[in-house]
Amino acid sequence: MQGWASRAGRWVGAARSGIPPESHAVCSLLLRVPPSHPGGVCQEPVGAQRSGWGVLALLSHVPPRRDPAAPLCPQKIIGVFKPKNEEPYGQLNPKWTKWLQKLCCPCCFGRDCLVLNQGYLSEAGASLVDQKLELNIVPRTKVVYLASETFNYSAIDRVKSRGKKLALEKVPKVGQRFNRIGLPPKVGSFQLFVEGYKDADYWLRRFEAEPLPENTNRQLLLQFERLVVLDYIIRNTDRGNDNWLIKYDCPLDSTSVPDSEWVVVKEPIIKLAAIDNGLAFPLKHPDSWRAYPFYWAWLPQAKVPFSQEIKDLILPKVSDPNFVKDLEEDLYELFKKDPGFDRGQFHKQIAVLRGQILNLTQALKDGKSPLHLVQMPPVIVETARSHQRSASESYTQSFQSRKPFFSWW
Repeated sequence: MQGWASRAGRWVGAARSGIPPESHAVCSLLLRVPPSHPGGVCQEPVGAQRSGWGVLALLSHVPPRRDPAAPLCPQKIIGVFKPKNEEPYGQLNPKWTKWLQKLCCPCCFGRDCLVLNQGYLSEAGASLVDQKLELNIVPRTKVVYLASETFNYSAIDRVKSRGKKLALEKVPKVGQRFNRIGLPPKVGSFQLFVEGYKDADYWLRRFEAEPLPENTNRQLLLQFERLVVLDYIIRNTDRGNDNWLIKYDCPLDSTSVPDSEWVVVKEPIIKLAAIDNGLAFPLKHPDSWRAYPFYWAWLPQAKVPFSQEIKDLILPKVSDPNFVKDLEEDLYELFKKDPGFDRGQFHKQIAVLRGQILNLTQALKDGKSPLHLVQMPPVIVETARSHQRSASESYTQSFQSRKPFFSWW
């Protein structure tokens, strides 16, 4: 494996050639690693923070191995990179089952309510919404460009890369004329890795058997409400109880300490992390075969009305037209980076988002619960077309009457 310093240097050079500045932040993380420590890219799912496709974890440094046959053990994971062209609908998706499904059942492949091959933007968009609403449950995610030998590349790209390296070694004058030596950088989402978290399903089952103290359960409920707000606004179509995470810092067990010793016992701390947001921001509400429900809606926490804390945090923002407009503009600046960006599709995505915000605002004002929220009729709020110019935009609201074949209510 190549050292992180040389690889990061190649990425910095690529960034100077027109790659967005977000990549510089990733490069700065990699350049902190001492050159004496080789780094690597692990193409396996990493702990609890994983995804169904193309997960590539960046390892900050790997201690030298005495036995070459011993497995590579990362010391620290920096983040998770999901390349655009290795998504389920990407050309270089490494999962053969997705390729077989696309080949044999093209009519059943994908989700018709989503823009295909835009998962990396959805990941970054969820992080943007999380920051704007100050929810702080999505690990910071940006769109970056990275290159690595372990990524899936076409045979042509690999042959060209080897040819350029050979030319640089044999005929330096010719090789130095190439704009880039090595494999081309891939665009994708880079999400900072969170440590100490486990699948929510694990902790929820444990909490059923071992009920939490009242204050700790209150913390869990407040964090859960933030997850509900995020998922509902971005209309996440892939939220189960196995792809959001819980970190539970238990207090010191007093039974293991002698009676003669004084121990300060702290209250347990619970935090949530909303990962796997790549199947959100649909251009219409699901209306074909599947409803893609929020599986957290069946949890007992979903039956509790929204707290005053979440109302005070969210209502002033979502009730402000200027805030919503700024959010739309920020999402536009993010989504237009995609080479296949379509303004018409983006307007449909925003129309769904506006409708979700409208329903959420009403649910918070009426003191409803997350369960009642997801039972509200899906709304689409589109920009009204007018032949006359106006200083302010007007909107039209419509309800979606068509329901999926397999409905969940």
